Amino acid sequence: MKPVHARISSIAFAAAALALSTHAQAQTAPADAAAPAPAAAPAAEPTPEHSFSFNVGLTSDYRYRGITQSRFKPAVSAGADYAHSSGLYVGTWLTTIKWVKDAGGDAPLEWDVYGGYKGTAGPLGYDVGFLRYNYPSHKLAVSPNTTEIYGALTWNVLTLKYSHSLTNLFGFSDSKNSGYLDLTANFDLGDGWSVAPHVGRQWIRHNSPYSYTDYSVTVNKDFGKGFVASVAVVGTDAKKDLYTTPSGRFSGRTGVVASLKYSF
Repeated sequence: MKPVHARISSIAFAAAALALSTHAQAQTAPADAAAPAPAAAPAAEPTPEHSFSFNVGLTSDYRYRGITQSRFKPAVSAGADYAHSSGLYVGTWLTTIKWVKDAGGDAPLEWDVYGGYKGTAGPLGYDVGFLRYNYPSHKLAVSPNTTEIYGALTWNVLTLKYSHSLTNLFGFSDSKNSGYLDLTANFDLGDGWSVAPHVGRQWIRHNSPYSYTDYSVTVNKDFGKGFVASVAVVGTDAKKDLYTTPSGRFSGRTGVVASLKYSF
């Protein structure tokens, strides 16, 4: 997923849609006492104590924090999640990649494992947790395997999140304690449509020339029954001579990414 050497450094963004809640309107009592009372609305289903979900996805270009991880080629993914009614959650996600091979290694897959806790405090939602990025059999001199902790606050349509690396960041030497700060807004347009503008800043400690800002605007359509499609415009201000593919293409260039995800 991420950058390693000056020749093929790659840290990328994958745009994700957050659904906004809808609110049921309260019914008023009938004015005519003799008229039959309306049927009572069905009680809301209680939140299950334990829940499991799964997902599969296809994207035209796997971007992470703005940088292509799949050399501008399609990528497939799959994931599984467990959530407890207390707010605790754990999950895993797997996707195809090309950047490790481009950097001289031998890892065709990225395997992520994460866990955390979500809750609310007044008008704010919060989410804290950890995320481990694994690249099995990578064979690179500096390991790209990365562990981050993160914290996010959500107010209304805005989410501000900070991720902090506890290890070297995606193969950069001496880059422990690097950070990524991002701000995303999520607007519900109705009828399953939403739009999510985003801006983020990646700091790479002791490797400042590789630090950069990424941005995107994602339009999502929820078709129901677990299907969500999205189209995003994604780009960065990364240095072109540092973020390149083996063919010399700028891996952080502005582009359009189309994705389809099925959750069940």
